[in-house]
Amino acid sequence: MDIFAVVGLFLGITFILTGQALEGGNLGQLMQLTAAFIVFGGTAGAVVLSFPPRVLKKAIMLIKDVFVPPVVELNEVIAEIVKFAQKARKEGVICLEREAKDASDIVLTMGLEAVADGADPTLVQAMMENQISQQQEEVTNGAKVFESAGGYSPTLGIIGAVMGLIQVMQNLSDPSALGAGIAVAFVATIYGLFAANLLLIPLGTRIRLNYAKVFLAKDVMVEGVLAIQAGESPTLIERKLQAYITDRTSIEEEEY
Repeated sequence: MDIFAVVGLFLGITFILTGQALEGGNLGQLMQLTAAFIVFGGTAGAVVLSFPPRVLKKAIMLIKDVFVPPVVELNEVIAEIVKFAQKARKEGVICLEREAKDASDIVLTMGLEAVADGADPTLVQAMMENQISQQQEEVTNGAKVFESAGGYSPTLGIIGAVMGLIQVMQNLSDPSALGAGIAVAFVATIYGLFAANLLLIPLGTRIRLNYAKVFLAKDVMVEGVLAIQAGESPTLIERKLQAYITDRTSIEEEEY
């Protein structure tokens, strides 16, 4: 489990509620059913309207990867590729057709089988990269669901605030009805901002970051398979892939 994801969510909620308590408030003041319907229901409706069921289902499945990220050991990936390189060196690339079934990833299996079949290197690379692109698109679209929801919820909070103020204006002559309208107005805004900035947008960001290493490993597989097909020695392939990881990691750190 990613303890930092849990700690981050816990700290955010705790400090907000602590601040509310320090101002003399209590949790009950933030419990407003009408505001919840407007903000969370409206946001859910906007998300369902924006994305097809396939993308929404994938987004829901990705939530667990925020708190339990996919485990990828790049050194193990390199070791696996080197093992296949050694096999190909000793027995010829034709043996990869049999060995590919034991590969840890479908991208690697596809590439090794294509090499064993004698496919052109350009075709091998295109097949593997196309498979990776499809997987990246699924993850990216899943992250976009939460990021889009984070964009909708503050706006729905404003809508709830306006609706609450309309209620207030219509009941100026009845002071007993003013409280409910004002509560909806302010609590709806809080719900919208809270959902966007403490939950939805961070979820999307975390999904992208957690899968960055996954797709780096898949890119390493592409480089490794092409090196095997080119007949490079296992030792050279290992050094080459280690350097590739170092270069890519440095670039991604600069970007973030």
